[in-house]
Amino acid sequence: MHQFPAYSANTPQRCGLLVFFVGVVLACGFAAVRAESSEPLRLRLRSQYEVASPPRRFHTKFEDVAWSPDETAVIVCDMWDTHTCPRAAERVAQMAPRLNEFLVAARNRGALIIHSPSGTMNFYAEHPARRMAQSVPATELRKSLPKWCPLDPAQEPPLPIDDADGGCDGERSWQPGDPFPWTRQIATLEIHEGDAIADSEEIVDLLHQRHIRNVIITGVHTNMCVLGRPFGIRQLVAQGFRVVLVRDLTDTMYNPRRPPQVSHFTGTDLVIDHIERHWAPTATSGALLDGGEFRFPDDKRPHVVFLQGEDEYRTSVTLPIFALRHLGGFCRTSFVWFDSQAEGSFPGIERVRDADLLVVSVRRRPLPPEQIGHIRAHVAAAKPVLGIRTASHAFHLRNQSPPDGLEDWPEFDREVFGGHYTNHLPADVGVTVQGTAESGTNPILQGIPTTGFPSSGSLYVVSPLASDTTPLLLGSAAFGGQIEPVAWTFLRPDGGASFYTSLGHEGDFARPEFNRLLVNAISWLLKTAEERQTDSLPHR
Repeated sequence: MHQFPAYSANTPQRCGLLVFFVGVVLACGFAAVRAESSEPLRLRLRSQYEVASPPRRFHTKFEDVAWSPDETAVIVCDMWDTHTCPRAAERVAQMAPRLNEFLVAARNRGALIIHSPSGTMNFYAEHPARRMAQSVPATELRKSLPKWCPLDPAQEPPLPIDDADGGCDGERSWQPGDPFPWTRQIATLEIHEGDAIADSEEIVDLLHQRHIRNVIITGVHTNMCVLGRPFGIRQLVAQGFRVVLVRDLTDTMYNPRRPPQVSHFTGTDLVIDHIERHWAPTATSGALLDGGEFRFPDDKRPHVVFLQGEDEYRTSVTLPIFALRHLGGFCRTSFVWFDSQAEGSFPGIERVRDADLLVVSVRRRPLPPEQIGHIRAHVAAAKPVLGIRTASHAFHLRNQSPPDGLEDWPEFDREVFGGHYTNHLPADVGVTVQGTAESGTNPILQGIPTTGFPSSGSLYVVSPLASDTTPLLLGSAAFGGQIEPVAWTFLRPDGGASFYTSLGHEGDFARPEFNRLLVNAISWLLKTAEERQTDSLPHR
């Protein structure tokens, strides 16, 4: 079972594990008892755990929990009234109404709400919620805790974004050395009787005094305060609390001009991945509200889910690089990996439910009915599908029945791609790719030379295609002259659109033509049916 790390007592700069047991003893000695709530806080937790075999990748795990409200606190981290970065302040204001609804729901069920706008405690000096937090006696545990918990190389790799410039994604008048501009928490967030206001190590004592075991963290910013504050994720995990980040009620200080040069919101996703892999699971605000998920108004990225389960062409290596480099600026991407340690299993395949586009790179993997059901549901909903190479035989074993408990889909190629894969030519037979007579100005071929470029893979035998396909590229064998379609679109009977290419060898990903082909195809598939009809040539 996946477990999140705790700090080691013999590693320097730890955030409190040396005094963890002292804190536990003190917690047991507090006499405060809270009334039990009749309705638990039900959360669907998402975490990631590393696959044992290379290359390095992470499976997604979902877990449903029901937490007792009287043992749960919600910490609101640094939701200030303004910020040194105007765009960061703008996003705080956009997120605050949804966060306030979340706090109301948690408070009404009996959870403790702790407002933590760091550095503004003077503003709240006379507030009852501030005085309540100050009334907690200081313990030896509090005195020993650090003011900041930095990144710890023994527990986590470097963050996946470069925030060395401070992470502001726009112009700002504030300069280092100037006084910080914030004075209080943003007024949108209501502070009620029974809430607490604190911004330091005293929060840990408060949690122990209230016999809190579970902490839900919201607010900003994931790569800085949410992780590093004395009440942040690193500290609370070190102290043994069960911690959850609300992933749709947070933000990141990230400037897209810095590596990996993806959109600001993709930068946030990358840090959330980091937290799910190395520190704590996440949940969404919809768990206590409407089942939905907050998104910033400027975050219009469609969600592309990659289903990867083939070992022959190393798409487990090439596709993540492609996704980050070519899609990170305009798409939200998720990967679902096949588990080679468990027969017929894609852990975390529930992510397909939220996909705007499904990319399939799978080879001969029959699945449990409930897992293949996610893919069937995506197709039945007329959502787009993109297939790479072995996707033509993704869920079907050759000349044999699936093992007991697993289901195959032999018609997947014909039903989803309009294809007719039967075999492939020898791998040592060179292939040249060129456009078809019908390809003309098709938007998927924009910027791609159709006069001929080489492919590293063997030529798939796929003819004849279904009548509602539009072949875009042909592959010709260097010896024998056999010609087969290698890329085409398909308007499915269910109303959805698909794109398939038998290209996808590791060497193909090294060619700019192939990467451009995939980007163009993804952009085309993400259009509405009406948009595709106006910018695409008629299908034959």
